Amino acid sequence: MQIEHCDFPEDVWYDLESNVWLRLNSTAALVRLGITSVHAALVGRLNKISFKPIGTHVIEAQSVATIESTKYFGVVRTPFSGKLMGVNSRLESEPKLANNSPYAEGWFVDIAPDENVHLELFIQPKEAIDRIRAQIRELRVRCFTAYPDHEMWEIGVECAAVLVRLNELLERCAVNEVVHVVSDDPTADIEMERWAYETGQAVLESRKEGRLMHFIVKKVK
Repeated sequence: MQIEHCDFPEDVWYDLESNVWLRLNSTAALVRLGITSVHAALVGRLNKISFKPIGTHVIEAQSVATIESTKYFGVVRTPFSGKLMGVNSRLESEPKLANNSPYAEGWFVDIAPDENVHLELFIQPKEAIDRIRAQIRELRVRCFTAYPDHEMWEIGVECAAVLVRLNELLERCAVNEVVHVVSDDPTADIEMERWAYETGQAVLESRKEGRLMHFIVKKVK
């Protein structure tokens, strides 16, 4: 399910106070925990994630990890008490996975709860659409298909000039880096489509918000 362009899979449960999700594994008696798409968008591009040691006993509302970006330092909190049984060590070397794939490759920790986790304390998205939408708008969060490595706000600039600047930026980017381009040129959607065809670069997403067009561009070669 998508709410305001932010993903909320319906096979997990959510604690909106901490902006985390949880998935029960009854076979292994573990609960997997991660951050929501809103949390991932709010913090910005993550550049450092650190976990508490495996085996640590964590209390409800206590942190299981710290997360850092150029504009943010904070923690990921557990909504229940238990023993930390596993961590996604891949996030330590690839923290942006939590931005791009918060519900899959970007999961955070596995916890063995002290007692049965009462699901009625948490929510599923279809039961709280208005609440989630209000939170997204209040936080002014904008979710995209891929989290940007770079931003280009080109207001009052003709699209031809925007594309020149975009080409210059992509020359300095590594393959797979992502650029968020914002333009108010009324021809931007047509010009961007033509540019992608000519350059072979990927436009992952385009979105109109008011008079502005937002593009998510990925360098593929």
